[in-house]
Amino acid sequence: MRTSAWAPALYLGPAVLVMAAACLYPVISAFQLGLFDWSAGTPWSEARWVGLDNFLSAFANPRVWSSLWTTLLFAAVCVGAEMLLGIALALALERRVRGTAFFRTVFILPMMIAPIAVGLVWRYIFDAQFGLVNEVLARLDIAPLAWLADPALAFIAIVIADIWQWTPFVFIMVAAALANVDSAVIEASRIDGARWWQMTLLVKLPMIAHVLAITLMMRLIDAFRVLEVIYVLTFGGPGDATEILSLHIYKTAFVGQHLGLAAAISVLLLAIVALLSWGALRLSNPLKTDH
Repeated sequence: MRTSAWAPALYLGPAVLVMAAACLYPVISAFQLGLFDWSAGTPWSEARWVGLDNFLSAFANPRVWSSLWTTLLFAAVCVGAEMLLGIALALALERRVRGTAFFRTVFILPMMIAPIAVGLVWRYIFDAQFGLVNEVLARLDIAPLAWLADPALAFIAIVIADIWQWTPFVFIMVAAALANVDSAVIEASRIDGARWWQMTLLVKLPMIAHVLAITLMMRLIDAFRVLEVIYVLTFGGPGDATEILSLHIYKTAFVGQHLGLAAAISVLLLAIVALLSWGALRLSNPLKTDH
């Protein structure tokens, strides 16, 4: 019995429609809200039509561009470090030795903790008076640092917290990809006299390049929408040194009560994330065809 060519579409159609509605409705609602001047607590009937004024204000607002620059820097530093550390850990624990299972379990624990809890833990760790970091520095005869009061140190603090929490995600993705690498190819390269670093850089990593590209895309998306850890750790301070775009959207909506402007900025953030995702997918597609 031959299966109709339309059968897969009929089976997948309802799920695709549900997913499309769940993804498109918030985007359309955000764009619609961005066309109005509306404050929380007031009826929608009192919302004032402003057209594209909110979007123009978002582009002309220096704090939007400042928070966007902070977001780009934060994403570049965090994701770059997480990719390097995650790949290094996965390669180090690729061989089955005593304690491998224990270390793998320990490494994935940070990503299982709620972001609010992560923010609270690191806030206490970086506390100027009672924090663990300054305690260690004191034992090394180094003067305590005001980690969350200095702009540069506060940025370093949120970067460390994000790297600690999300490096395990990269580790899991890379470790799973390495486990599926064809052992025959590895054995052939070993017979040809390839050293460990040659097998790693010229054989293993190219064979899992598409997984690395997808992992990079997912981490970039998460880095652009991170909120809870920075909210608890610094609330964007001191000043606006650690105010990333998602936190600026939150402040605009719920502190400044400008929901329309916040929606317009969120559409801008969505466009940036979509562009980055498209670039990562374009990067991964040729790699898939090569292997």
